[in-house]
Amino acid sequence: MQVALEARGLTKEFRGFVAVNDVSLKVTEGSIHALIGPNGAGKTTFFNLLTKFLQPTSGTITYFGRDITRMSPAGIARLGMVRSFQISAVFADLSVLENVRIALQRARGESYDFWRSEKVLARYDGEARGHVDDVGLSDFVHHRAGELSYGRKRALEIATTLALDPRMLLLDEPMAGMAQEDVTRISALIRRIARNRTILMVEHNLSVVADLSDRITVLARGEILAEGDYATVSKAPAVIDAYIGAGHD
Repeated sequence: MQVALEARGLTKEFRGFVAVNDVSLKVTEGSIHALIGPNGAGKTTFFNLLTKFLQPTSGTITYFGRDITRMSPAGIARLGMVRSFQISAVFADLSVLENVRIALQRARGESYDFWRSEKVLARYDGEARGHVDDVGLSDFVHHRAGELSYGRKRALEIATTLALDPRMLLLDEPMAGMAQEDVTRISALIRRIARNRTILMVEHNLSVVADLSDRITVLARGEILAEGDYATVSKAPAVIDAYIGAGHD
């Protein structure tokens, strides 16, 4: 299988503190790859390096063989690598349909056409409804986004992300703060959208990681502790020690 995203020797230093230290990672096309680790492991910093919200101190990043190390977040988004954030980002005062339609409007070019008439923008409604249906929000299409439950806001955020037609999705703690009912719903959604996409996700819910992931990379103190499927990494002594401190009893 082709490598979708690869980091080589990625390092990030902040005024003498090394948050990510010589990390190399390969994400295979068509897989769900999870990045896990205890608090302070460097997961968010590493994620921000991959998505170019931070520039690495050293190392390289390639996306389907193309060097993106010095590209901007907008530049890599245009290549089809799109991320979500820990905090759900929706337009609270707009409807579910309007939120997705805004993402689709980027097809007109650089302008988001906020000043256009409703009649002109209606051309996007059919496709927007399709994405709304895909994430299970058909019954909420005309609801204000701000009125949705937290789990449904996350589903809406995924719908707007899908409207950008990404080749690869990077999901930053998609289950954070969710009730079990929402976790089950979003897990099923991620599995469904992964059928024709590559996904890299940072996630704390280990049952979700075990259920969804083809491969898992474990970070601690900015370095890789283990990598493999869940059965492999869950039994690694270094991983057990990092999570529960077994080596310090």
